[in-house]
Amino acid sequence: MTGFDTLLPRPLEVRPAPGECRWPAPVSVERDTSLPAEGYRLEITPERVAMRVADDAGEVWAHQTLRQLIGPDAFRAASIHSGQLTLPCGTIIDQPRFAWRGCLLDVARNFRPKADVLRFIELLAAHKLNVLHLHLTDDQGWRIEVPRFPKLTEIGAWRRESMVGRHDGPERDGRPHGGFYTGDDLREIVAYAAERAITVVPEIDVPGHSRAAIAAYPELGAHPDRRLEVWTSWGVSTDLLAPEESTVDFYRAVFDEVLSIFPSDVIGIGGDEVPGATDRHAWFVERIIEYLHERGRRALGWDEILDPGRPLPGPTVIGSWRGEEAGVRAAIAGHDVVMCPEQYVYLDHRQSDHPDEPIPVGFLHTLEHVYGYEPLPPGLLESARHHVLGAQAQVWTEHLDSARRVDYAAFPRLCAFAEAAWSQGPRDYPKFAARLRAHHLPRLDALGVEYRPLDGPLPWQTRPGVPGRPRS
Repeated sequence: MTGFDTLLPRPLEVRPAPGECRWPAPVSVERDTSLPAEGYRLEITPERVAMRVADDAGEVWAHQTLRQLIGPDAFRAASIHSGQLTLPCGTIIDQPRFAWRGCLLDVARNFRPKADVLRFIELLAAHKLNVLHLHLTDDQGWRIEVPRFPKLTEIGAWRRESMVGRHDGPERDGRPHGGFYTGDDLREIVAYAAERAITVVPEIDVPGHSRAAIAAYPELGAHPDRRLEVWTSWGVSTDLLAPEESTVDFYRAVFDEVLSIFPSDVIGIGGDEVPGATDRHAWFVERIIEYLHERGRRALGWDEILDPGRPLPGPTVIGSWRGEEAGVRAAIAGHDVVMCPEQYVYLDHRQSDHPDEPIPVGFLHTLEHVYGYEPLPPGLLESARHHVLGAQAQVWTEHLDSARRVDYAAFPRLCAFAEAAWSQGPRDYPKFAARLRAHHLPRLDALGVEYRPLDGPLPWQTRPGVPGRPRS
């Protein structure tokens, strides 16, 4: 496989052939309906490059593979290569293992400007990931403009300061933080992603994680006479939406705006971490689910929405984050599932036990640990496996306040996740690590990604004195 063993994610099948192709070379693209969704066949001869693709996505992924074969220079904004480029001759036959290969980016806790989101989409596409789950609202900020309710961004998009690290004390940084996306900003993000075969799934979190909305419109909360500010702490606020018909009406209008911007079949509704939840809160979630289904969409809720034990309306998708058990139960019950357990694929969690690891929170997730993740857990019945749409890595940003910090947390672990979600067959971590070090890290360098070095953080990637909260 000389010449082809540089690829990541690893392709399904490679058939090397003698010779080399001088690049640039003629490239032909032909649709082939016999190929599975997102699949492609790439044939490189000394004279040309021929692509047979199942669909638009297959063409995008074929070009990404060709880009990798050209070399790191193909990932730069402008070519700096001198001399002749060549490609190895042979045939690559490839298709994804899962239809949902996602990554959540939390822009609510720490806002990422539009340019950062577009850059992140480019990085997902380079790894053949096809879903960007955009977490737009939370206790610490509201990031989507809703013209009918201007206070959501006039008030809810800004907080006066932020907690420093993760602790139980009063320390704050004293620095205002905020930002939001206009409708046209988000339409641009959706269009940019679509050109790269990526679906943007928006999330509006209800009925918990809603303090920013309540700060903007106090009548949404359980105590409308109480004036709250957008939360300056991390963690889980106890301020919940009032489970009343008027609140349902408010959020119907909010979701109308969301649906006008995002064409995604799946729309996130949250439903997680609702302290003191009652049957009325479950009723509220069910009403929102029903409304989305009436509008021809499917709701995606975190696995807590299963806790009341009542049948959920319509074809609701479950995000199994507290572990794998809920996802197994949901799949057996007939729900489609996205596997995203915090014990494996939360990329904001710490990468080592080294004392220089910046703001060490959550479980220990090494590169090898993420690479070894299996989205189909052993307890899942064969008959229910088709309900697992795929897997999703999570990038929560309480402690990631810049694009540099997001780079550090996500990469290269997201590279490992991408291979687990795309590639089929047994995995070999030593071979993956060798491919990563020799071939893929130079691509990240060319893209300008400030990833975590395999040997540990660089001095400017540390955060001395900022407390974390590790778990075991």
